Amino acid sequence: MRRNMLLLFFATMIVTGQPAPRVERNIAYAMPRNERQLLDVFAPAGAAKAPVVVWVHGGGWMRGSKEEVDHKPKAFVEKGCVFVPVNYRFVPQVRMEEIVRDVAKATGWVHANIARYGGDPERIFLMGHSAGAQLAALLCTDTRYIEAEGVPREHIRGCVPLDGDTYDVPLQVATSTARRKSQKQPPPKMGHPEKFGNAAQQRELSAVNHIAPMRGIAPFLILHVADHTDTSAQAHRLWAALEMAGVKAKIYGAEGSDHMKLDRDIGLAEDRSTALLFAFLQECLR
Repeated sequence: MRRNMLLLFFATMIVTGQPAPRVERNIAYAMPRNERQLLDVFAPAGAAKAPVVVWVHGGGWMRGSKEEVDHKPKAFVEKGCVFVPVNYRFVPQVRMEEIVRDVAKATGWVHANIARYGGDPERIFLMGHSAGAQLAALLCTDTRYIEAEGVPREHIRGCVPLDGDTYDVPLQVATSTARRKSQKQPPPKMGHPEKFGNAAQQRELSAVNHIAPMRGIAPFLILHVADHTDTSAQAHRLWAALEMAGVKAKIYGAEGSDHMKLDRDIGLAEDRSTALLFAFLQECLR
């Protein structure tokens, strides 16, 4: 279904006489080559110094794919952006910190190579949904990961996390634990503690714990589902931490949406979250 959307997009461009974007798939950003460390590049025809969007998919850090992009390649390419969705490895095969390093390494590849596709390595945006929201937000606040891959923090121009529930992992663990106890439910076999590790590791992997004034953190647009209790609470927790540190941050709760719909609708012309996202991009690029 999602691959069909892309095929329809490219076919429409051919029929209407629009120059087709440059597309390269399954580029390895780490060696030895494996399926979980690949990325795709969608670039506008004739792009030169175009802003770059690195997209991190969701899936609970255990599933998902860079193929799950729906309308996004079409929407970002039409706005003059190079769009780069990435894969990463999963728990429990690797530790959460290694997943973070995968996305940082993919961003490092983009910074080193995207000029060949018409992208500007000094204007990179990190975005992601759900698990990808946590990863994008962490890399934009704890910039040690991307700096280790040769990406200066000032080259990250903005961050857009969508409906994440783990910007403050210990808070989410406490919330979900209290909820299960009140409802007399057993703990999950693979919950956040199993994925993130002990309390110290949970704190280290929480974006909010790396936010401080004068650290050069890029502006944020935090999107969440308005009536989703956990992701709304986490979105406001992240927004408040950024505001307190003097980092430019906006927050928007999407009405009449849900966790998957919010992601799926990004790129649709009538979608309010999409309009806010592209307005945010323009503001960051001025």
